[in-house]
Amino acid sequence: MIYSRNSVKIVIDDKIPFVEGALETVADVEYIPGKRIVREDLLDADAMIIRTRTRCNESLLKGTSVKFIATATIGHDHIDADYCSRAGITWTSAPGCNSSSVEQYIVSALLHLAHSNGFEPKDMVLGVAGVGNVGMKVESAARALGMKVLLCDPPRERREGAEQFTSLNDLLDGSDIVTLHVPLSDSGADKTLGMADRKFFNRMKRGSFFINTSRGEVVDENALKASLASEHISGALLDVYVNEPDVDQELLKRLTLATPHIAGYSVDGKANGTRMSVRSVNSFFQLGLDSWEPSGIPAPRDPDIYLDGSEGNETEMLYTAYGRTYNILADHDRFMAQPGAFEGLRGSYPVRREPGAYNIKLFSDDGKYRDLFETLGFNVLGDSCY
Repeated sequence: MIYSRNSVKIVIDDKIPFVEGALETVADVEYIPGKRIVREDLLDADAMIIRTRTRCNESLLKGTSVKFIATATIGHDHIDADYCSRAGITWTSAPGCNSSSVEQYIVSALLHLAHSNGFEPKDMVLGVAGVGNVGMKVESAARALGMKVLLCDPPRERREGAEQFTSLNDLLDGSDIVTLHVPLSDSGADKTLGMADRKFFNRMKRGSFFINTSRGEVVDENALKASLASEHISGALLDVYVNEPDVDQELLKRLTLATPHIAGYSVDGKANGTRMSVRSVNSFFQLGLDSWEPSGIPAPRDPDIYLDGSEGNETEMLYTAYGRTYNILADHDRFMAQPGAFEGLRGSYPVRREPGAYNIKLFSDDGKYRDLFETLGFNVLGDSCY
């Protein structure tokens, strides 16, 4: 069945980018700030498109006409799946929508650590805990940088065998940098709630670094503070926190880099999440928008990056190129200047495009750098192409 105009009512978080105008020709659309969506707004609504700031549970949904929920995020712990199942409400998330954005963030973090601490990525071991949509891209990028990579993902190991995976303890023992890309789970064999506890940090190599861009609740922040205070680990880089938006100020002061939950905030990642959400609503209600694409995605101010392959070392070339696409230190500095403005900094986040929106114009290259930059997602043009 193709629904006629205004036969479906959809409530949409007004901070979701590129969605305005997508559904208005086939539905009655109401835009509301995500944190302010209440039950009364949904009494006659058929669907919702939301983000993590809207908690979809019984108190919000009971007695409403909502049949479908799309969250434009990879995470879905803000949706009470058990209640939705009992109430006959279908829901979808947007797995992998911002995986390339988080990969960009992690590569920028790794290059910042290398640049600031005087080491080469190829001399370091990266431990990736959680090897899903994001973790696989982080693994690929790290290998492109020449890093040795250890992988821990118990669910995948059970399905695929142990050959490419290691235990969490062995990963912690052997990694110079540990990065978490796990979902939040509060029970079962694969429980991740509080997984990075005192035992976890004590097991990490002395002098190593810790990165978390997954969920704040997977970290025991008191244990992390203790490990940093004792200098057992050399530093920590966090994008997510336990009590967002009320971040532990003592913890912030101890971090190497701190950002306000923006690792996945590239324009490309946001557009992907919107595309997946609109198309899922379309599919459920058969609205006739099968090929809808977001429009108005801004281009980079200066998309061309000129590099001379005969000068400088690889790490510095990468640091220069990545600095043009994304400067993680700038996000850190903005957050530290306004540590109480967590939501405001997210809401006013500047335009950030992923490497695929940039052209590397590479001089005097023997092919080594071309392969590297292409693996990292850039468009690479040789001497004869411009």
